[in-house]
Amino acid sequence: MSDSNPYTTQLQAGLGLVSETKTLLELWSPGMSANQLHHIALESGRFPTVTARRLRNIVVECFAPRYLVSEGAPAKHLKNLSTIISTADLTQLMLVFTSRANPILGDFVRHVYWSRYAGGYTQITNEDARAFVERGIDDGKTIKRWSETTVRRVSAYLTGCCADYGMLERGSRSTRRTLPFRVSPSVAAYLAYELHFAGVGDNALLTHEDWQLFGMAREDVLEEIKRLSLKGLLIVQVAGDVIRISWKHSRLETLCDVLSQG
Repeated sequence: MSDSNPYTTQLQAGLGLVSETKTLLELWSPGMSANQLHHIALESGRFPTVTARRLRNIVVECFAPRYLVSEGAPAKHLKNLSTIISTADLTQLMLVFTSRANPILGDFVRHVYWSRYAGGYTQITNEDARAFVERGIDDGKTIKRWSETTVRRVSAYLTGCCADYGMLERGSRSTRRTLPFRVSPSVAAYLAYELHFAGVGDNALLTHEDWQLFGMAREDVLEEIKRLSLKGLLIVQVAGDVIRISWKHSRLETLCDVLSQG
């Protein structure tokens, strides 16, 4: 991990926030800042049980770092997709953007959740998360050492976030059952195109760490790309270890329109 992306406690501001994110996407318009969104959300009456300070934390510390980066591109795409793809699919995309904004979550999913899953374990505990957090601190992935209380809280945030995103069972508990979790075709198509437009080459795309959030190795991604090819979303050619993809849509917005048509 680079020093510019240390582990933080930012997840404490709101974990997965699936329903809140959907509401904020409805209220947000392209070009709107986090402060403007907070004001509109406050005035909207859509968050009657949330204090003004708490709502500000949700918008500024959670929604903005996840979805208002890259000139708001994630928010724009999710807003378009939210009316036409299932909440389960939308939640998978939220996992991707939240993991990018919070490297501690992405690393936990990739290195703890999926290794436990692959090992045949049927549950993950807060103690598993705690061991991961302590290892990260020892490896210098935090700016400073965290207190015992912070370690305990962040460990619970990690498993709680995985529950919000459909990977672990929900509820307030220290041991959670793992749930079946597989990337959806719509999410796979979006992610492949989004990485492509971000400048990731065809071969590098197959091993990008975002796929590992879904437990996918290179060969899994290649099979998924082939399935997208069968649906006419792209054209793939494979020769040995070299892959070449012909991208049929020149903009992500166009792909979102295609996905909305089923």
